[in-house]
Amino acid sequence: MYLNGIGTANPPRRYTKFDCLSAFQNSEWYVRLDARARFVAHTVLQRDNGIEARRLALDSLSDAFVIDPDTLSERFLTYAPALAIAAATSALRNAGIAPADIDAIVVSTCTGYVCPALSGYVIQALGLRADTQAFDLVGQGCAAALPNMQLGHALLRPSSSTLSDGCKHVLSVCVEVSSAAMYLDDDPGVIISACLFGDGAGAAVLSRQPTGSRQIEWIDSVSLIDPSERKALMFEQRKGMLRNVLTRAVPSLAAQYARRVLDTSLNRGGLRPSDVVTWIMHAGGRDVLLALEREFELQPRALHYSAAILREYGNMSSAFVYFVLQEALADHAPGGYWWLSSFGAGFSCHGALLRVAPKADVPLPNDGHLRAPL
Repeated sequence: MYLNGIGTANPPRRYTKFDCLSAFQNSEWYVRLDARARFVAHTVLQRDNGIEARRLALDSLSDAFVIDPDTLSERFLTYAPALAIAAATSALRNAGIAPADIDAIVVSTCTGYVCPALSGYVIQALGLRADTQAFDLVGQGCAAALPNMQLGHALLRPSSSTLSDGCKHVLSVCVEVSSAAMYLDDDPGVIISACLFGDGAGAAVLSRQPTGSRQIEWIDSVSLIDPSERKALMFEQRKGMLRNVLTRAVPSLAAQYARRVLDTSLNRGGLRPSDVVTWIMHAGGRDVLLALEREFELQPRALHYSAAILREYGNMSSAFVYFVLQEALADHAPGGYWWLSSFGAGFSCHGALLRVAPKADVPLPNDGHLRAPL
């Protein structure tokens, strides 16, 4: 399998940490929450937490503090299809693939629910064929990009048990409207979550053969799920809304499981961590990146692509790794083995070993730092 085109999209409005803190102080929630919750918000939004700005599907930050089921549901229905369509359009363009050539689409999200599902909106807007196979994955949290691509990989393999020769091109899409999953109470984990997450979508065209100016070959993938740690990171339903549960154990768990997944794949291929030249890692936050750096025994700038996306866009959940991969390609990161990894609810961790060709003479088309607006 080859990753032939990467596309990303965000809402057009950029909000800094200072903007968010000011809006919080001017909202009714500032007095509704207890002193500890206010202290946590001040601490996260004033210190260097690895995030300077986020893109949110809000006309004004004051809208973030209107928290009720109908408002959040409408926000998801308005922005999730639009973001998914924008990212998918960019991915097709960058891959040089026509919509009619897509045989299947896989869409992942965890920040909202619509029925009929998001895949139908993308199929309609892009003009995909009526017989396109459509799969919608939910509930996998920040980790979803890798299971999404793993399903794409399976769809691309010919099956000897059917008359079909399998798919040739699969469109992979992850979209998260975290501002549609807003919830506030006095729990520190809930407050921290509200300060970390941003909105965005990522997409890739997965194909049997390379079509882009730089080959990105999928070599191997590994998954690890530990339900005993399910409560460390999850959504729960409260008052008809999603409430994010975030615990202090997450950075340590993410690093430990990420190392196990990495070692499993590298051992199968007879490789060592030093053979990985570029790291495409999900960043739950600054503390997660620091934990990964320590666990992997990496040099300080080894995770700089993940750190750069986190600083400018925040944690975009499942969409995040598409942005990191796009950033590395735009920077013409050296060819060789790249490691793509995500973790999230479950507690789950996934990784994929990629083999990337050296930089091509022709620059890879990409959206740059200004992601496709709505």
